[in-house]
Amino acid sequence: MGGAYHARMPLDRAMERLRERVREIDDLQAAASLMYWDQNTYLPRGGGVARGRHLATLERLSHERLVDPEVRRLLEGLSARADELAPLERDLVRVLGRDVERATRYPSSFMATVTEHAAASYDAWARAREADDYELVAPYLERTLELSRQYAGYFPEAAHLADPLIDAADEGMTVAELRPLFARLRDALVPLVAATAMAGPAAPALPVEADGEAGGEARQLQLTLRLAQVLGYDLERGRQDLAPHPFAIRMAHGDVRVTTRVDPGDLAEALFSTLHEVGHALYEQGLEPRLEGTPLASGVSAGVHESQSRLWENLVGRSRGFWRFALPLVQASFPELAHLDPERAYRAVNQVRRTLIRTEADEVTYNLHVIVRFDLELALLEGRLSVVDLPEAWCERYRRDLGVVPRGHADGVLQDVHWFSGLLGGAFQGYAIGNVLSAQFFAAASAALGDLETQFAAGSFEGLHAWLREHVYLHGRRRPPMALVKQVTGQSLTLEPYLDYLREKYADVAAAAVSP
Repeated sequence: MGGAYHARMPLDRAMERLRERVREIDDLQAAASLMYWDQNTYLPRGGGVARGRHLATLERLSHERLVDPEVRRLLEGLSARADELAPLERDLVRVLGRDVERATRYPSSFMATVTEHAAASYDAWARAREADDYELVAPYLERTLELSRQYAGYFPEAAHLADPLIDAADEGMTVAELRPLFARLRDALVPLVAATAMAGPAAPALPVEADGEAGGEARQLQLTLRLAQVLGYDLERGRQDLAPHPFAIRMAHGDVRVTTRVDPGDLAEALFSTLHEVGHALYEQGLEPRLEGTPLASGVSAGVHESQSRLWENLVGRSRGFWRFALPLVQASFPELAHLDPERAYRAVNQVRRTLIRTEADEVTYNLHVIVRFDLELALLEGRLSVVDLPEAWCERYRRDLGVVPRGHADGVLQDVHWFSGLLGGAFQGYAIGNVLSAQFFAAASAALGDLETQFAAGSFEGLHAWLREHVYLHGRRRPPMALVKQVTGQSLTLEPYLDYLREKYADVAAAAVSP
């Protein structure tokens, strides 16, 4: 009776009813996002346990509404009449149908359990990282591994345990596709690192005076926020705060926030963290307003989202043109950098070093950090590696791939929050995919817009921003990620533009470093 009723319901009424239901889900998810932002910025240490319960309740309510039989009946009725729908409505029905199909695989109670555990694990990770004590958080990681395998079990047709976790973040991607891609990437990067890495420990790229903890921090935040606005970040719809692990987050079209992290002695930490998160935020602020309140109002995948953060951080923020424009602004805030000229600043922020910390890594070594994590989490999921042995395996891979060994757990296995704030298997591949795609998108933009370096040097970033908004941002999830990539760049995901970019750029950086 219910299905037949929804099939006979007038089309506009059925679509409006579906929009009402998904708006309610979106409101619950926005409330959860706001709580997550607060947890990572201002939440008192004692509030962590209760926050886990709050988030679990919101996740359970959101999931229950997503898999509600009425939503499924509405989708069935609208899908049967898809040829009568407007293009935006067809896209909404298709994407929501995918989300509902996935969500019906597991019960709401499971997602509530995952969310509550993730909040408790995050709290344990923060304490463990501060104490450099892996044993504090290892039991939580054991539980995370158990829950990740349980999630994968709801998709028995998957060829690999990690495939459902990866597909949730990067639609269509599988271990069978990513393993050989990352092996090829690693094989190309290891010799490139050997050819370009500078000897000795990394020095601060942009050494600044702390001015007392609060004073130096305030100057850095003021400058980085000004540069964020120059790139196009709209402060009428955003704000910047500090967080232990920087992130960007969207509550609504009019509320897209960024966080950053400050090193009192090196401006580069806050600057590039901010540019990275602003890249994410520009994507979210650039979504078509008509998508608001629907599952279409989001970046299309983790990899495409990461391509935008890496594009603005690296292909823009580490370019010669950017430093010809930005250096006077930097020096006005930090006179201690008056000795730099644009070329020296450009070389300083493009040093290749064998370092321990992923978020501080240069462009050449960065993906090696990611591939280590991807391989280790696959080993955990497959049972080839135990949680107890993870720190030792981490150290061995860093010694082999990057030629460095962590001094302790805080700059080793505890440096990233991902394994301690959610399920395994769905995060790190997006970073590598994003790096590769950043070069593809930038090459396509350059072909359309001409000499971007000259535009950057003149302080003009709107041309690139507008092009990305038109071709990538506006569409949200309306197109599958790899279909979007091919439409925008004319190619499927491919390593060549990215590797060509790295080889050309860092051969030039090395040549400039030795020239008189």
